[in-house]
Amino acid sequence: MKIIAFAEQRDNKFKKPAFEVVKAARTVADQTGGEVIAVVVGSGVRSIAPELGGYGAHKVIVVEDAHLALYSSTAYATIVAAIAKKEGADAVMVPATAMGKDLAPRVAVKLDAGLVSDCIALKVEQGDILASRPVYAGKALTEVRVKSPVKVFSLRPNVFTVGAGSGETAPVELIDVPLTEQDFRSIVKEVKQSSAKLDVAEADIIVTGGRGLKGPENFAMIEELAAVLGGAVGASRAVVDAGWRKHDEQVGQTGKTVSPSLYIAIGVSGAIQHLAGMSSSKYIVAINRDKDAPIFQVASYGIVGDAFEIVPALTAELKKLLGKQ
Repeated sequence: MKIIAFAEQRDNKFKKPAFEVVKAARTVADQTGGEVIAVVVGSGVRSIAPELGGYGAHKVIVVEDAHLALYSSTAYATIVAAIAKKEGADAVMVPATAMGKDLAPRVAVKLDAGLVSDCIALKVEQGDILASRPVYAGKALTEVRVKSPVKVFSLRPNVFTVGAGSGETAPVELIDVPLTEQDFRSIVKEVKQSSAKLDVAEADIIVTGGRGLKGPENFAMIEELAAVLGGAVGASRAVVDAGWRKHDEQVGQTGKTVSPSLYIAIGVSGAIQHLAGMSSSKYIVAINRDKDAPIFQVASYGIVGDAFEIVPALTAELKKLLGKQ
């Protein structure tokens, strides 16, 4: 079995989900006697490509062009599909990031392939890949077997364990894929991101505030707790709809789906749409005045009480414990 693993990069640096996808692909390949071919697309990315060998890639195919420095839906899909055809790939795996969610279905169409999106587990049975993904707003899991000759999977970030790279390098093959003006009908012109701000979709620790905080000014204590823990700040839909926080922080069915090691929900009641976006977190801590709040049904640990008393005390203790006074 040949598996194409799309390794997403930004500003010539691999994003963590890139390593997760390559590692997951290698785990499957080892069970089938297969090969993992990582694909890197961009401008000036050849130098970072060998690193993927440390995460399981047998070889890396690089497509470089100045026009590919920023993401283009059609161009990237054309490249990944062309490489999959050239290599005779049986499966294509991409991270279920903002880019990957756009890319995966486009690649699937070009390959006439079945697509399983937002996978949280993969296993091999009788030489075939079975993927598990959440359904019904995260209330259940379904196991999917794709019948098409070529299969496409998008993998939820922070779910597949990656660990540290082995330091091994993979051979790199630089190829050209013919592109036309039609392939650049849609292109990202500019990406603006605060260097100090973690993306909730990729953060290992998230502190989320909800409507129980009563006003945007009270998010200062959420930001302080997140800073102490080295985590990202999240927000519920009610908070974003009220204009208290930006949409890129929203966690939930209409925001971002997250799977951190630690998720702290403060003043979040836990509507089903919110639970759908964070219920796969490893540990969930809920702080809420309402003992009957739905968030407590999925929480690993719950504190019933006033967040305005609990959070400052918790932050102070963590500062002492972590030596951040």
